[in-house]
Amino acid sequence: MGSTTTTLDLADEKATAQLGEDIAAALKKGDLVALSGPLGAGKTTLARALIRALAVNPLMDVPSPTYTLVQTYQAAIPIAHFDFYRLTDPHEVDELDLDGALQDGIALVEWPENGAAAMPESAITITLAETGDGARSATIDFLPDAGDRVARSFLLRGFLTNAGWGDATRTPLAGDASTRSYETVALDGTVPRLIMNAPEQPDGPPVRDGKPYSRIAKLSESVVPFVAIGHGLRRNGFSAPEIYAADLENGFLLLEHLGSEGVVDQKSTPIRERYRAAAELLAFMHRVDWPVIMDAPQGARHEIPVYDRDAIMIEVELLLDWYVPEITGRQIEAGDRKAFQNAWDEVVLQLDDVEKSLVLRDFHSPNLIWREHLAGMDRLGLIDFQDALIGPSAYDMASLGQDARVTVSHELETHLLDHYCGVRARAGAFDEQKFRKAYAIMSVQRCSKILGIFVRLNRRDGKPAYLKHLPRVRDYLLRSIAHDALAPVCELYRRWGLIDETPA
Repeated sequence: MGSTTTTLDLADEKATAQLGEDIAAALKKGDLVALSGPLGAGKTTLARALIRALAVNPLMDVPSPTYTLVQTYQAAIPIAHFDFYRLTDPHEVDELDLDGALQDGIALVEWPENGAAAMPESAITITLAETGDGARSATIDFLPDAGDRVARSFLLRGFLTNAGWGDATRTPLAGDASTRSYETVALDGTVPRLIMNAPEQPDGPPVRDGKPYSRIAKLSESVVPFVAIGHGLRRNGFSAPEIYAADLENGFLLLEHLGSEGVVDQKSTPIRERYRAAAELLAFMHRVDWPVIMDAPQGARHEIPVYDRDAIMIEVELLLDWYVPEITGRQIEAGDRKAFQNAWDEVVLQLDDVEKSLVLRDFHSPNLIWREHLAGMDRLGLIDFQDALIGPSAYDMASLGQDARVTVSHELETHLLDHYCGVRARAGAFDEQKFRKAYAIMSVQRCSKILGIFVRLNRRDGKPAYLKHLPRVRDYLLRSIAHDALAPVCELYRRWGLIDETPA
């Protein structure tokens, strides 16, 4: 397998540590990083910076594994730090279980030459050398995939430099189910900021009418929608992150850090006051006359897509393609698919006359930041709204009242819905009956979609942790599917065994 090589000049120890951070930001499970060079060349400095960045702990004690031979660290991706300096036989590598470390996470190896005969190929090989006056050079060899990732990490450092933040410390944040990644960046004496790293996504394979899933479902493929919608939210009094610098072409944004306190407690239980405030925020948001086209000072211009029948159906069919085979053990036949589409068509037609507004699409606990020191709508910071649509306003209330990642009791859900409707009714004309109908429809649509997505994340993407949420989402679905508007879908789901009881 071919590799590429680059050489960097590192002016001092700080530059060596910064290289460790930049490499850390590019690593993924299964990567082997080999560190070579004589004593005093900076291997320990680089290794410590890399491990601390991955562990999100800049003060973590990172002892040299010279005598223990291996040190392990828990992080979003587990890290095993090896030192082969004292190895006398390359086959001793087998006793240290390097292969097991790579299967579970990332391996960082100092003095790899002492075990070269028994080592797998390194994704990244870094050879450090002193060049005088505290300066060093780093010669880096990359396998192709790792090289692409590290090149993007270096590109991001260049973006930070152009924004006046080139000396910032980078700390990766835990990822979500998307292809975006985030980092905290900090400079001494300044408030930390966030980096969004969202490379433009290529179209996937066509799934219907020559179009990929992302286009049918109206998913964003660049940072432009985030920039434009964020500007629109701020202009209307909502707390979306300020954008300090943007590289729209490469997909980098330097963002305001809204905070790290959420709307659930340490046991992941919803905090009633904060969920109630979120319902009020939606009540205000749904009264705004949102423009279809949004512009932003960074040069972003975005036409907000419509949450149309095609988008609703392509999402709900994820249940058919992933969840149903998982639960029933059989593949869906053409007749089943037609029956599913016909049932949902009857339901979706009922959305024609319900209220439409800006739908942020992921209005739930991971994307709501609580800011106790502020008042009014400023108390809630909003993130992850790049996939926003113009559609049934009830969708976001269903996202909040039936949070897929934390359990919202039926009592709290009912309270939030009643409170929202009360705020809306006091503010002016509001058709509560139609809103509650739309809430039930979008709840079942959303639950059906999420059940499919969580199974897909396990089956296709190797992320089994999402399966633990399935019982909760099934319970939410049962709460809403009893509404008269869902009768065709309810009958079909019951006949297929997707709901194990008759909804009350």
